[in-house]
Amino acid sequence: MKIKLLLFVCLLFLGSNLLAQTSYQWKTATSGGYTYKYVTNDPSKTRFYTLKNGLTVILSPNYVEPKIEFRMSVRAGSNTDPKNATGLAHYLEHLLFKGTDKFGTVDFAKEKPYLDKIDALYEKYNKTTDPAQRKEIYKEIDKVSGEASNYSIANEYDKMMQSIGGKSTNAHTWYEETVYNEDFPSNAIDKFLAIQAERFRQPIFRIFHTELEAVYEEKNRGLDNDGNKLDEAMMDKLFPTHNYGQQTTIGTIEHLKNPSLIEIKKYYNKYYVPNNMAAIFAGDFNPDEMIKKIDRSFSYMVPKPVTLYNPAPEKPLTEIQKVDVYGPSAEMVDIYYRGFAQNTKEALMLSLIRSILTNGKAGLIDINLNKQQKVLRASAGYQQMKDYGVFNLSAQPKQGQSLEDAAKLLLEQIDLLKAGKFDDDLLKAIVANKKLSFLQAFDSNNSRAEYLSTEFIMNRGTEWEKSLNENNDLAKITKAQVIAFAKTFFKDNYVIGFKHKGEDKNVTKVEKPAITPINPNSDLSSPFVKNIINAPIKPLSPKFLDYQKDISFGKSGIAEVMTIKNTENPIFRMSYRFNMGTNNYKLLPYASSYLTYLSTNKYSAEQLSKQFYDIACSYSLNVGSDVTTINISGLQENFEKAVGLVEHIFNNIQVNEKALAELKSNILKSRENSKLNKGAIMNALTSYAQFGSLNPYNNVLSNDEVKNIKAEDLISLLKNLNNYEHVITYYGPKDLNAFSADIAKLHTLPKEFTPAAPAHQYKYTSQTENQVYFANYDMVQSEIRWLRNTGVYNKNDGGTIEVFNSYFGGGMGSIVFQTIRESKALAYSTFASYVTPDRADKDYSMIAYVGSQADKMNEAVAGMNELLNTLPRNEKTFEGAKTNVLTGYESARIVKDAIFNYYFADKKLGYNYDSRIDRYKAAKPITFDNINTFHEQKIAHKPYTYLIVASDKRVKQEDMQKFGKVTTLTLEQLFGY
Repeated sequence: MKIKLLLFVCLLFLGSNLLAQTSYQWKTATSGGYTYKYVTNDPSKTRFYTLKNGLTVILSPNYVEPKIEFRMSVRAGSNTDPKNATGLAHYLEHLLFKGTDKFGTVDFAKEKPYLDKIDALYEKYNKTTDPAQRKEIYKEIDKVSGEASNYSIANEYDKMMQSIGGKSTNAHTWYEETVYNEDFPSNAIDKFLAIQAERFRQPIFRIFHTELEAVYEEKNRGLDNDGNKLDEAMMDKLFPTHNYGQQTTIGTIEHLKNPSLIEIKKYYNKYYVPNNMAAIFAGDFNPDEMIKKIDRSFSYMVPKPVTLYNPAPEKPLTEIQKVDVYGPSAEMVDIYYRGFAQNTKEALMLSLIRSILTNGKAGLIDINLNKQQKVLRASAGYQQMKDYGVFNLSAQPKQGQSLEDAAKLLLEQIDLLKAGKFDDDLLKAIVANKKLSFLQAFDSNNSRAEYLSTEFIMNRGTEWEKSLNENNDLAKITKAQVIAFAKTFFKDNYVIGFKHKGEDKNVTKVEKPAITPINPNSDLSSPFVKNIINAPIKPLSPKFLDYQKDISFGKSGIAEVMTIKNTENPIFRMSYRFNMGTNNYKLLPYASSYLTYLSTNKYSAEQLSKQFYDIACSYSLNVGSDVTTINISGLQENFEKAVGLVEHIFNNIQVNEKALAELKSNILKSRENSKLNKGAIMNALTSYAQFGSLNPYNNVLSNDEVKNIKAEDLISLLKNLNNYEHVITYYGPKDLNAFSADIAKLHTLPKEFTPAAPAHQYKYTSQTENQVYFANYDMVQSEIRWLRNTGVYNKNDGGTIEVFNSYFGGGMGSIVFQTIRESKALAYSTFASYVTPDRADKDYSMIAYVGSQADKMNEAVAGMNELLNTLPRNEKTFEGAKTNVLTGYESARIVKDAIFNYYFADKKLGYNYDSRIDRYKAAKPITFDNINTFHEQKIAHKPYTYLIVASDKRVKQEDMQKFGKVTTLTLEQLFGY
């Protein structure tokens, strides 16, 4: 579910100015022959245009890297689905990738009669109720679809986007929106606009029945998601009239089984009109030049009157309503209150109250429930839609706690809120922290595009100044106003949902129809696509890192110091980086968890959280398998306070036996919950297949060992952490010398570092024959993963691997996606990747995945095995995949403290320079024959371990035995407890 990103504004000045207020007013300007609106003091410098045909164009220039993020946002979604055809807007979203009369087809004149016949057959199918007759009609649909596919070309849109360097082709549908998103290099603007203008000119809904099957799979995945089921049931109660509760985005099973292409076309013609759409661009472009090109590209669009969904107001809720949902995942409780329309004072108040309750550090729920471990975890949230919002409280019960008890604790926090039992300074701290977070919000083109798309959907972008001014408005709200509002809003007017562990006796699924694989014609190209690909383009030159220039290296005592100067704002981010982790000390992650609940000789754990929040700074201790980091960030003017506080914590933490007892109990409960999570089970299976019965996933403390953890051992680890060798990294306003002088005063170092315990070395398995590892899980779908370890890391293979992955399984235009999903309709989700290790002494692995209906498992496995054994040759797809890899290097700009990440990653692989230099050079001459040879040597006709998570009631043992020897693994074997 899409959650509105609330906008928080700030001045890009130092320190105390963080709480200063600025005026935001609409202004009109003219430049380059076009008139636009803008808001004064807008840090994103966004321009809002309206073209003559009503198309809204929103441009937000950002010159950090030669890339552009794009959204085509349509103010229509599941709210505007016909009552008798829910899911229609979502269907349409899928079909907008299928092409027009100019691309996606070999010969549209010959294709069209078949498409018309398919339209008519679906109408006949929808009106027929007799099961036998419907089956016969669908056979005819399948037959005619196969004939039509002789003239269609699958995935031409994806190939075009791949050819210009696009890497994020996607779309989503929600209640009142359908949004199409892309990113592309800024040297491809003309090509990109040509593609998008054609895409929306006259879409043709071809290759429909295989895409329909993909939507069926998506629906079935939703049926396996207990959280999704709980949300749907609660929204139905919260909105008994509004389509927020009465129509789901994906639609009902009955409506999914009876689609109408004619109705989908009507929907497109009704809502996909320029006066109901926005073209949004954020990135590297000249706005004056960009608007001219956009205008020329989309001037063909003709406006039409649009009537959007305008429901009768919901009646107030006057009683508590309860929902019970059952499923295999962990128990949880949710409480939903109905909120208010976007950009209202009431919605703003709920946004503030959400932060009063939970902000990660100093909220009532943070301090009273999470910090004191009264539940396993709890939170509050506010989700904003156009007409209403949803304020929610959520908790997972701890060991031995009922859902009702967890709910009571949540509601007690509401009582405290009403009574005003929260710190008087909390409101000011909330505003400061929100403004601080916004200092970085516009760094990302993706964030800009998301913000602006949400603005258009909510209010056509006409209230941008309100969103920019939101923090100023928040700062005016008093504690008395919060209390008064809470007393009137939070009553017995909520929906409470209990997610129980148990069998869902009402579970259904969308049955699969018989589908014959279509002809994807992937070796063909339409004239339109040829012109796009062959059109000249001004090349970009890659800019690789020079670590010796981009990073300043120095020393503080015996510790190495690395700095990068932040010249844009007053924020710092620093870390102490230790080359040790769970492989060295099994207790380290438990010590990290314990730290959260510890007091010092001077401050309670609650006071420490509040202190960090008050100065808008944060710190964390993150433990990985072989790297541990202490991270500190915030305003530079509070650097000394933040770092000093962290040093105080690690030097002065004290034993808290009660907190440890609660932590142990919660660890055991979290472990129980992990065993109920199908994703965690698949990850455990993967580790088991990769490393054997003793592996990084299950080589953890046993439950008995957890129960016997001693506080003194954890405290000792934490207090001695800084005695181990570590590197200090700093990204902030100060240079190397100034930072080194500051950190030397604050960070105490030993005379010499303590050597870390030797890391446990895991031995990779060798797949000598096909085998199956199976884990039973109550679900509609089957999750299948292939794994094979293929040998130790080799620098010389980097370029080949990148091009191979791009061609074989790296996106919607890849061979795997085209074959498994587009041609054969075997899965909604599928991928394959030759995975590079993160260290030079580790092995590569080949991993493939298909998530399909359980009754299609055999077909799905056969389909993937065919690709693993024989690499289809398609020169056009190969050239697009290779170009995409090269363009990615040419348009990438690694900046700020991301440079540290690349430096350390390269160091682990044995490089003292930017490894991308080698891979870019190696990728340039690669041919299809090169990756085919690589495929034959490393992947084809080799034994694999099949990892299957599915219900033993839906998949057959004898079917799995066809893949290899079947071993059913217990959860204890997989998890180690």
